[in-house]
Amino acid sequence: MITVQDLYVTYDKRTPALRGVSLDFHDGEFVGIIGLSGSGKSTLLKTLNGLVSPSKGKVFVEDKDVSRLKGKELRDLRRGIGFVFQEFNLVDRSSVLENVLIGRLGYQSSFKSFFGVFQDEDYRLAEEALETVGLKEKTFERGDQLSGGQKQRVAIAKTLAQEPRVILADEPVASLDRNSGKAVMDTFQRIQQKYGISIIVNLHDVDLARKYCHRLVGLKNGKILFDQKTEEISDDDITGLYS
Repeated sequence: MITVQDLYVTYDKRTPALRGVSLDFHDGEFVGIIGLSGSGKSTLLKTLNGLVSPSKGKVFVEDKDVSRLKGKELRDLRRGIGFVFQEFNLVDRSSVLENVLIGRLGYQSSFKSFFGVFQDEDYRLAEEALETVGLKEKTFERGDQLSGGQKQRVAIAKTLAQEPRVILADEPVASLDRNSGKAVMDTFQRIQQKYGISIIVNLHDVDLARKYCHRLVGLKNGKILFDQKTEEISDDDITGLYS
């Protein structure tokens, strides 16, 4: 589904973030991208939906060159690729349901988006998303009444309401305690198994990555150190990545 070809990203014309990265991400995969801070993980993820433009190389999503997409084509691409950030990006004063419905705005006209007009199908999808992430009982609570882990699961529900083909997650558990982080990763696993959606997630926690991800990509200094099935990666591989 997603092909990355000889990708380079350089910031300020002198700071290389990615150097010659080539990867394929397939339908239905659960992929973890691991490495030290500054290794290029976030940059790689953001090139996949056009948030960062390559300095050199190509990113193709279903044979479409992401760097060439503009306007409606780029909006349609991003609608099909959900993005979960480390920050929860919720509206604290709005209800959980209202936050999840934001994920449906990409399907609305400008008029309906401005006035927050949603159809029965939008409400159905939002409620189904909340049930999938295990927070249906929080539907009418305000965002600021939730714990950090619950807020992240609402953010995932909002992304799921987009009906994406792929979900990208950039350090989604970095600000959470261990139990909350596990609950978030359980949620991703449930979504991947229930819907067959591809999940590509950046993680600092190697133990979580090894537990949940089918495949791990190790990035070091903007280059791929390894790209293997999780069970094939040795402790020496991990030591080399973080040394």
